[in-house]
Amino acid sequence: MKIIVLGAGKVGKSLTQHLSNEDYNYDVVIIDLHAEKVEAIVNQYDVLGIVGNGATYDILMEAGVSEADIVIAVTETDELNILACLMAKKMGAKNSIARVRNPDYLKQRSFMRDQLGISMIINPELEAANEIRRILLFPSAFKVDTFVSGKIELAEFRLKENTRLNGIPLNRLGKVSKSNVLICAVRRKEELIIPDGDFVLEQNDRIHVMGQHRDLVRFCQDINLFKQKTKRIIIVGGGRIAFYLARQLVEHGIQVKIIENNPKRCLELSRKLPEATIIESDGSDEEVLIEEGIESIDALVALTGLDEENIVISLYGKQMNAKKTVAKVTRMNFVHVLDQLDIDSVISPKNIIAGHILRFIRAKNNKDDDSSVKTLHRLVNDDVEAMEFVVTPQSRFLDKKVSEVQLKDNVLIAAISRERGFVIPKGDTEIRLKDHIVFITTDRNICCLNDLVRR
Repeated sequence: MKIIVLGAGKVGKSLTQHLSNEDYNYDVVIIDLHAEKVEAIVNQYDVLGIVGNGATYDILMEAGVSEADIVIAVTETDELNILACLMAKKMGAKNSIARVRNPDYLKQRSFMRDQLGISMIINPELEAANEIRRILLFPSAFKVDTFVSGKIELAEFRLKENTRLNGIPLNRLGKVSKSNVLICAVRRKEELIIPDGDFVLEQNDRIHVMGQHRDLVRFCQDINLFKQKTKRIIIVGGGRIAFYLARQLVEHGIQVKIIENNPKRCLELSRKLPEATIIESDGSDEEVLIEEGIESIDALVALTGLDEENIVISLYGKQMNAKKTVAKVTRMNFVHVLDQLDIDSVISPKNIIAGHILRFIRAKNNKDDDSSVKTLHRLVNDDVEAMEFVVTPQSRFLDKKVSEVQLKDNVLIAAISRERGFVIPKGDTEIRLKDHIVFITTDRNICCLNDLVRR
């Protein structure tokens, strides 16, 4: 599969890295105006680099756009990304993906897809805001991913000292909680485990739990992890993520304060977000945070443009007893260090949209679109994938019991959603046509449902 990436910035580089780590031999071309950025990526990964404007005819021709399966435009300019995708489509590219960040273009996404032929419109700030919102609305969780249009959630928790699961084998989980959930992955220090029934949980384990929202809430109550509903939030930094996030949170009746030091941006936010409180000040200043009530808030979200500042603000928030802290971190190369710090959740917008694009690429890599991956989330520092598929007449799973399916190693059926409800699969559970099935796997060579079965 030939893939052309326009833009060698943070997202373009992250995407190239993810594609290089896939088990498929993708033919990747990276295009950017800055020679040093192109050279750095070419030297690090096995890709072809071209210096130039990716929205021009000559450069696209040089990149071989007529043979491209997917063109991904992630330059800094929305309009350039849209133009490049339109040109690529006219010049023979099969699919195109445009990064569009301006909130003013949000209402036009369906028009750009349906009328202009752009296959996918992605907005990293909006997707990051969506993920933070899910975390804040479920305060016990560090991360929440959704499947089957939100019907199923996969939440990450850390087992604290007083958690009732410490020292409990998974086959006794039903004695502790009657909720209909499945613990499908565990991270213990640097070790990743897809557990069986004999696995014994320990303090500080990070567990990934699959279930419906109400069952996950009950699970947290049963094991003594439950936290009260989030009501008051301070956001430090008034960029696009803060705007999208605040707009969503006020709709849920949450009190939101945004601290931003740019006067012009403060005026803009106050016009667009009349229900939120906008503070013109330096959110990294200890006195400012105390004055704005950091000691009595439910959550502190650090969204400035500096990773280090977000980390320090979040650590200070925990010191001041903020119940939840979230930090935006762009450079994820020190993620193992972050795990040791007392920050509840770390968000990387570039990694979020890389996951969305990879799902699209995997789907296009599969000739039978109906059996392609519908949702894909990466867990445990990208070592594990949670994938959603729909059972079709071509599926080798159809009408078989779970115990009869010969799955590959390190593959777990985590959940089944069907018309009449949600099922945590057991050995005698029968797989039916149109079932939505969520799998947990460490295999990166999965494009369709049948890829999960032993040949």
